[in-house]
Amino acid sequence: MGLLILLGIFAICVVIGIPVAFALGIAATSAFLYEGLPLIIAFQRIVSGINIFSLMAIPFFIFAGELMFHGGIAIRLVKLASAAVGAMRGGLGIVNVFSSMLFGGISGSAVADISALGSILIPVMKEKGYDDDYAVNVTVTSSIAGIMIPPSHNMILFAVAAGGGVSISKLFLAGVVPGVVMCICLAIVAYVVAVRRGYKSEVFPGFQALIINFFMALPGLFTAVIIVGGVLSGVFTVTESGAFGAIYALLVTIFVYRALSWESFKIAVVNSVRTTSMVMILVACSAAFAYMLTFFQVPSKMIDLLLGISDKPIVILLMINVMLLVLGMIMDMAALILICTPIFLPVAQMIGIDPLQFGMILMMNLGLGLCTPPVGACLFVGCAVGNVPIERAVRTIWPFYAAILIALLLTSFVPAISLTLPNLLVD
Repeated sequence: MGLLILLGIFAICVVIGIPVAFALGIAATSAFLYEGLPLIIAFQRIVSGINIFSLMAIPFFIFAGELMFHGGIAIRLVKLASAAVGAMRGGLGIVNVFSSMLFGGISGSAVADISALGSILIPVMKEKGYDDDYAVNVTVTSSIAGIMIPPSHNMILFAVAAGGGVSISKLFLAGVVPGVVMCICLAIVAYVVAVRRGYKSEVFPGFQALIINFFMALPGLFTAVIIVGGVLSGVFTVTESGAFGAIYALLVTIFVYRALSWESFKIAVVNSVRTTSMVMILVACSAAFAYMLTFFQVPSKMIDLLLGISDKPIVILLMINVMLLVLGMIMDMAALILICTPIFLPVAQMIGIDPLQFGMILMMNLGLGLCTPPVGACLFVGCAVGNVPIERAVRTIWPFYAAILIALLLTSFVPAISLTLPNLLVD
């Protein structure tokens, strides 16, 4: 009955429009009261949920992403991608994908990717004769690169939700190849759809222009080198690398690109504070909720449930993928990472899935959920930026969904995709 109260109250709160973070807190507190547990334990769990040093990296990553969004880095990455692959048939669609890959590797946020690159690329694609639904679909689905390719604050949330036993530096490396594979799949689909619709190719600007654009984008790209390279080399902790990355991004946008105005800086600060506050409240309340899930033995019950259906690892992994896809369509990603990790990670480990690989499976599943109705934040933002009705975008987005699903299946059933780089580069 206690578990029913926990999940039922949470579901009711979400349905009536209460923010997910508060819904988690209300549901957990109600379950504590029903079971007669001291409320002081609930508050201790809430406080301890955010009393984790590595979580300090999240505001730095978010702030660095905001600075890059407002400081001129995004447009230079777009120019670099355009010079490199823009001459292909449907080149701007492929430029969109690889711009997302480059910017995602710096900002670490799918929504920031859409906001920054979408506002630049979607109008340009329309001017060049691309249909607006195509422009939005490419932008929305490629934005998941910001979740997969390091640095990603969602990976820090996964490491925390996994109990601290997963290396964040290994998680960062584990996301590189799956993220690149997904972007390649999306680029192939973007090319095929462009050919079928008869979009024209652009003129190759020449190797001189490519080299110039590379060096113009290099200071911005070096942000990712500082953040990821500092962690992998052992020079910085994750938190320290985030702080240095934010400082470096600030210096580059002010003194190198000279594109960050005082007004833009204030907007970046306010947006960073707002986003960080939302994430931290969510982490705090989910700690109490996860405590009650453990109290009601939900992980072990989930193992028994899935084993009751099948004892074949392939079938169990497919069922986990389906569950995560469905949940990703109806709930916020950060909340699902914190809720689903303690439930599904033990199941995945039981069938021989490495925690790093499971983290990538989780990220890609929930990332796809950001692009799907009814609660797809990336889909909503992309359609708003492109001024395209959601219903129209969804009617033609299916080939791009298929590309992500292919990458998801490869990530799920080919462990080497996620594990080769961490095993090679981190002891």
